[in-house]
Amino acid sequence: MDPSFDIIFPLPIATAVILALLAVSAFYSVAETALTSSSRGRLTTLANHGNARARRVLRLRDQQEEALAAILLGNNLVNMVASSVATGALIQAFGDAGVAYAAVVMTILVVLFGEVLPKTVGLINADRVILTIEPAVSASVYALGPLSRAVNWIVGHVIALFRRRPLESEHVRAAEELRGAIELHAAPEASVKQEREMLRSILDLANVTVGQIMVHRNQVVALDIDQDPGKVLELALSSPHTRIPLYRGGSENIVGVLHAKAMLQALRSAGGRPEKLVLSQIATRPWFIPDTTTLLDQLQAFRRRREHFAVVVDEYGALLGIVTLEDILEEIVGDIAERHEFQVPGVRPQPDGSWLVDGTVTIRDLNRELDWRLPDEPAATIAGLVLHESRVIPDIGQVFVFHGLRFEVLRRKRNQIVLLRISRFEPAATDRSAATSPAGASS
Repeated sequence: MDPSFDIIFPLPIATAVILALLAVSAFYSVAETALTSSSRGRLTTLANHGNARARRVLRLRDQQEEALAAILLGNNLVNMVASSVATGALIQAFGDAGVAYAAVVMTILVVLFGEVLPKTVGLINADRVILTIEPAVSASVYALGPLSRAVNWIVGHVIALFRRRPLESEHVRAAEELRGAIELHAAPEASVKQEREMLRSILDLANVTVGQIMVHRNQVVALDIDQDPGKVLELALSSPHTRIPLYRGGSENIVGVLHAKAMLQALRSAGGRPEKLVLSQIATRPWFIPDTTTLLDQLQAFRRRREHFAVVVDEYGALLGIVTLEDILEEIVGDIAERHEFQVPGVRPQPDGSWLVDGTVTIRDLNRELDWRLPDEPAATIAGLVLHESRVIPDIGQVFVFHGLRFEVLRRKRNQIVLLRISRFEPAATDRSAATSPAGASS
């Protein structure tokens, strides 16, 4: 043992130094946890109300990589110095065995008082803690800034050597963070469930296309522009829709859109005589859009053009259906039309717990109403999903099981599935991978 070592590291002084360094380590641990766990939304609100510390914390979060690098660097430095001081002091006191004693003692102290305890404190009340210690955190980040930037530069180049794909953008990370927060916003009340569905739908606007929510051409009510104007007037007034597409020569050749209000104004100008109406002059030009347009883009386009109605076509220009502003709004707020006991048209709950579902019901409506997780990418309607999963045109009575549900075909019109019975899948009763025969026997 070196006698001079006792002068440099007497045990009482070493103990005081170690405790002081542990306090600094605890500060850095609290700062790290509080900074990353604090609510950006609440801090933004405080900053907008003039809270200077909240504004500085938001700046730290904007440069989070550099701030965390400085905090972690400072934390590791004080932990290493504390371990060195403890090792020296215990070697002085116990000889070579002091190395083992130092390792055990410092591990316990650092884990308990330098990591777990302070991080728990920082996590419990992150917003208040980070606002309280912000001046010290900002000073540390400023002081260690050059060193932390150098460390970040080295780390960035090392990561670049092994990166196989680009990291997620800030926009993607923010969206996923919002989705996680929405899922946490859970409660049994129906109002909370509706709020959660609305928030999910808003985030999905950029990922859902008009082809997934449009009114299919088989369900579109269209009128012949060349027929008697009086007949058109009668049909238009009896329709529940205010905008009706007009075709010429065939139902897929849409040449105009008739607005009921414009027709009534024209009828008044014609002295109440419908035979004087010229439909081609009353109707507006149709607006054609591709089925791949996202709901977010289409919503913005509706606002720019001050339109409420668009005709959806595929890549070859063939008619697929129509979409309205109301259709997009219903994706967010749910069905706007008058509601009955069950909110999705075409879905009828049964006493045995199953559902009778029309083939044209969209998968998104089912997922929204029944909290299912059926994929809506391969097909827009439930009939399309059954065709996609089964890879066949099913017979009446045939049963398929996938995605945890049992699908029984009850009605078919030519190659189109018209009606399905959907129920929860019971593994004990049915083989998951099999489909039953048309007679309904399990295979």
